[in-house]
Amino acid sequence: RLALGWACWKTYLGRPEADAVRCGVLMVLGNALRLNDRPEEALPLFEASLALEQRYWSHDEENILTAQSNVSSCLADLGRLEEALVLY
Repeated sequence: RLALGWACWKTYLGRPEADAVRCGVLMVLGNALRLNDRPEEALPLFEASLALEQRYWSHDEENILTAQSNVSSCLADLGRLEEALVLY
């Protein structure tokens, strides 16, 4: 899973910041890192994905909630429960 996440990121990295696929790939790589017990590396990707969702697709509540959930779950994995509860 991790190799696939990195491959996706390398493929879509050159797209514009506002490209929805590029934003989605941040979540793919973040999920791959988190599933491989690397939440400290996944967190910045999830935070970036959330920021992009809020900046470019603020009307898309479902994607914003998904991005918030990813950040929250990752924070919980890191033992930062109070921060996680604020988002969840």
